[in-house]
Amino acid sequence: MRIRNYQSWLQAYDIARGWDKFALAHTFLHLAEEVGEIARVVEHLEGYRGAEDAHDVRAKLAEELADAATFLFKLAYQAGIDLEDALRANMVKAESRFSVAFGQADTERYLARQREQLAKLNEERSTHE
Repeated sequence: MRIRNYQSWLQAYDIARGWDKFALAHTFLHLAEEVGEIARVVEHLEGYRGAEDAHDVRAKLAEELADAATFLFKLAYQAGIDLEDALRANMVKAESRFSVAFGQADTERYLARQREQLAKLNEERSTHE
């Protein structure tokens, strides 16, 4: 499926139901709501909150990601933006902005910081026990 095709389908789907008349701000609120739902599922996926079955959690995450993407596509068509063109331009921007070497160094810095934070938390926990 092409992005442009999905965006066109969504606009036609909304027009048929009258949902194209919703304000851009209201569509954004729906997107924010979906992002919150994604956050809750990620908490389950990463073990912060209990989860019964990882497969079920991943299926729920796929559903919530698709819901959020739908509202993102709707925002784009409501604002007259061809998201496929915007994404293509973003690819060029990203490639020119961040080299592979920069990305690898940035990832190593991030992972080192995470290890430091975990060690600090473990040290604090052991002094309180």
